[in-house]
Amino acid sequence: MTRRERVLSAIAHREPDKVPIDLGAMRSTGITAVAYGNLKKYLGLSAGSTDVYDVVQQLAQPEDPILDYFEADVIDLGRAFLTADSDWKDFTLPDGSAAKIPASANFEPDGSGGWLVRSSTGSIIGSMPKGAYYLSQTHFPLLEWDGRDLSVLDKLPDLMARVTWAALPTAPWHKPLTGEHLADIRRRAKRLSETTDFAIMAGFGGNLLEWGQYLCRNDQFLVDLVESPRKAEALLDRLTEIHLENLEKFLDAVEGHIQIIQMGDDLGTQLALQISPQMYRRFFKPRQKMIYEKVRKRSGLHLFFHSCGAIAPLLPDLIETGVEIINPVQTSARGMEPETLKREFGKDLTFWGGGCDTQRVLPLGTEREIDEHVRRRIETLAPGGGFVFTQVHNIMPNVPPQNIVAMIEAAKTYRTRYGNSGT
Repeated sequence: MTRRERVLSAIAHREPDKVPIDLGAMRSTGITAVAYGNLKKYLGLSAGSTDVYDVVQQLAQPEDPILDYFEADVIDLGRAFLTADSDWKDFTLPDGSAAKIPASANFEPDGSGGWLVRSSTGSIIGSMPKGAYYLSQTHFPLLEWDGRDLSVLDKLPDLMARVTWAALPTAPWHKPLTGEHLADIRRRAKRLSETTDFAIMAGFGGNLLEWGQYLCRNDQFLVDLVESPRKAEALLDRLTEIHLENLEKFLDAVEGHIQIIQMGDDLGTQLALQISPQMYRRFFKPRQKMIYEKVRKRSGLHLFFHSCGAIAPLLPDLIETGVEIINPVQTSARGMEPETLKREFGKDLTFWGGGCDTQRVLPLGTEREIDEHVRRRIETLAPGGGFVFTQVHNIMPNVPPQNIVAMIEAAKTYRTRYGNSGT
């Protein structure tokens, strides 16, 4: 089986020759730059560089030797971009080690050992204080908007560009979706598809709840959903219009060259949903369905949905919207026990994640504990297909490299126990 065939077989709920593995095919299955550098040293890999492709989360782009070591089966379309040395500039990680960030990243020292991010207009929109490992958003463009003047929403694309996630985008979103860039996306996606047997994932996002929180601030947008529903719905309608317009262009460029498109919205917390099921069904489900139907109408594209937290109560709704793949499978959150998820939703969903707990086991466990933990997760989630192994979320800077090695060595060992060698 090729790597692409292996992933597609798992998504189709057929046991492949071995369980597929992912490292870094999207922005929640990756490894932070500090942990990446430590892992390379531990493995004796001195060549190459630490390229921080996601500046907000400080995620490293896995190089080919690391993908080979992990026996990874899927990659991100974004790695086909920013391939020239001039696309990158030098950067120093919080642990003092050398790295590179995209040359377009508008990062500057804050004078106190940390970093600031400015929008294209020059205003400060984010910061990473000295000693911090991640960038924090500090500017919320619609925080003061009362919802009365709806003409404000005509400028929404410009306001979205003042949010850190949009101001520091990952490829291929580092340029506007103009005709020239869309043609470049098409060329690079086609070349990547034809020159590798990896399954290819492209991130789109299509976030609604999160964009409301990015624009209005978390607390204010949650208040708006209760106290100012018309204001919230006006914003969500405009966001949906923007997503649909961008999605149509993007799908035209990548269709036939990628296999998976990634959407997301963090609907859960550690203990519960961010919003009630009733609120989800009123404000978000109908709009998600409009967006996701665009994907489902395209042949050969599988819909991947990322949402952290305790989202089990919404899984039936997400299935109805067209979601096929769920990530990160946060098994430490309430109601997200892997045995229950596999039993109740294993026929409808592919679980992309849940392979190793990243809150306690991976950073704090012994190598023996990690091996046993990974074995149990694969035994639970792999039978019958519908499982791609990756840790629950990004590998944090403080994770010992020997623990990362213990995790992936266990995955490589046990992934063959639920394979169809005759496929």
